[in-house]
Amino acid sequence: MPLKTTLLLLAALLASPVAAAEPPNLIFLMTDDQRFDSLGCMGNPVIETPELDRLAADGVIFDRAFVTTAICMTSRACVLTGQYAARHGIWQFGTDLRPEQLSASYIGRLHEAGYRTGFIGKWGVGDPGSADPVLDFNRGFPGQSRYFQGDVKKKNGRHLTARLGDQAIEFLKGCDDENPFHLSISFKAPHCQDSSDIHADHFPADAAYNSLYQELTIPPFPASSHEQYDRMPVFLKNSMNRDRWAIRFRSPGRYQKSVKDYYRLITGVDAVVGRIRQSLAERGFAENTVIVFTSDHGFFLGEYGFAGKWTPHDVSIRIPMIVHDPRLEPSRRGRRTDAIALNLDVAPTLLDYAGIETPAAVQGRSLRPLAEGETPADWRTDFFYEHWFTAGGQIVPSEGYRDGRWKYGRYLVPGEQEEGTARWEELYDLQTDPHETTNLAEMPEHRETLDRVRSRWQQLRAEVR
Repeated sequence: MPLKTTLLLLAALLASPVAAAEPPNLIFLMTDDQRFDSLGCMGNPVIETPELDRLAADGVIFDRAFVTTAICMTSRACVLTGQYAARHGIWQFGTDLRPEQLSASYIGRLHEAGYRTGFIGKWGVGDPGSADPVLDFNRGFPGQSRYFQGDVKKKNGRHLTARLGDQAIEFLKGCDDENPFHLSISFKAPHCQDSSDIHADHFPADAAYNSLYQELTIPPFPASSHEQYDRMPVFLKNSMNRDRWAIRFRSPGRYQKSVKDYYRLITGVDAVVGRIRQSLAERGFAENTVIVFTSDHGFFLGEYGFAGKWTPHDVSIRIPMIVHDPRLEPSRRGRRTDAIALNLDVAPTLLDYAGIETPAAVQGRSLRPLAEGETPADWRTDFFYEHWFTAGGQIVPSEGYRDGRWKYGRYLVPGEQEEGTARWEELYDLQTDPHETTNLAEMPEHRETLDRVRSRWQQLRAEVR
């Protein structure tokens, strides 16, 4: 039986009533370090993201989307496998997915089912060449790469974000109507150009965007953030979060420049999204291509006197999430949902749209029912967070728990992550304190709540393992 016929029959059997008759093409877009509130459609009054705002206006926004580990290599492994780090085991930058993990990843499963598969950008899980067996088009790069070739201060040549857009168009030119395709694009933006030189440009932006936001003043973070830093234990005050803050946000002027360049990089990604959608339309693919957009984790923009990510705070773990299915009835588009979505859900979501069975080892769930306006009765109302990477002691290992109201953070004793031994705890009431500035963990009147969320953290921890 021809491949396309097989896929059509499988899709017809497994798809929901709103699905088209043939399996859709799939595009997955992921930025790096983009926090949840850095899109116009997420309420940011400053940033310009017209293309992503249009994608959201014709799709579905997940207002409460999170990662289960806020560091790039581990989060990317979570996305590819649909598993917690406790299961997939990727805690180091140079670790490849094992062959069986790669085969069971969403890219591996799509490739096996006959999709033309492509990957562009930051692979993030060891050697991008290791993914060749499941990719028809591989333009992944190792490590962080650089925004400009040559001297970053001179900003020579074409910006990396634009180059990734060029490669996306190249991939689409090789697609046809005979076989469905899947393309994953992993942008470096808006990740900084990590450097030990405190005078370097840490968020280099394309020259076309240099004047963007220039006349604006970015509102500072709440003054209570400074007070929160003062109340933190010494081991957090002396962590990489604080070291990175000194480089990027140490003065009002540096704060303005860093945040504006961060926004400029996101606007650059937005322009590439527009180019991709235009190319889909020109090639007749737009009406049968599902697009999922998200980030690998959030980012501190000076809150608590921090930069970076890693900790269980929302600015670190909360991400934008948009699902756009052009086949949906117009009445089901342009919606928002507050159901909790996780980065673990990307793999089963893409497989669900393709009509492909999700491997039993996957711990995430398909977001497709939510995107189509149906909330399963047993949908999660809370989740477990884990972060064991220590960067040689510069990052504090942590775990946590979050539901619709309460946030629990547990900072672990280095070397005792397996036991989950706590050296400090945090408890926040997100209903009254959405910026997580007042730690309730040591207040006697909140002891009952602390005991309850600690018990739930322990339960979820055991289930994840």
